[in-house]
Amino acid sequence: MTKKTKIFTLVLSIFMLGCVQAFAQQQITKFAVVDTSKVYSAYYRNAAPVKNYENKKAEFQKEIAKRSDEIKQLRKKKADYEAAGDTANAQKTQADITKKTEYLTDYTNAKNAELETMLANLQKSDDFYKKLYKTLQKVAESGGYSMILSLQDSNSILWYSSSVDITDQVIQELGL
Repeated sequence: MTKKTKIFTLVLSIFMLGCVQAFAQQQITKFAVVDTSKVYSAYYRNAAPVKNYENKKAEFQKEIAKRSDEIKQLRKKKADYEAAGDTANAQKTQADITKKTEYLTDYTNAKNAELETMLANLQKSDDFYKKLYKTLQKVAESGGYSMILSLQDSNSILWYSSSVDITDQVIQELGL
């Protein structure tokens, strides 16, 4: 082989090696991870249905506290009547206490059932997941990711660099 042929072969080999490396780099799969529970918490912290649930819950608790205070005051009043020897008013007050306690029990049971229904409907809603998957797709396509893994299914994720954690980016894309 001539010197020119050897140089040409060497240059061609180096060029082909460079092409193979460039092609291999383009074929590297790019992964990302997302903490879906963190995204879920951020989403529902600001969601109107959750705020409505929390407002209803606070409203019900306020009413229950008010009714409980009324019963406490009646019990004190009854004790005062008993201390004064006024059994007629003590019995009348006991009747009021019984009536208000029954009402409070019924009210509490009804409102707890209402809250449980609201919570069940929140948990069944797939609006969050629809938005999440659209956002994940957008982030993956714009970031060049081939795959996004959930940290909640981390049994198979033994280690990851924080540089591939796109959780905050997903939360930002969701507008939370």
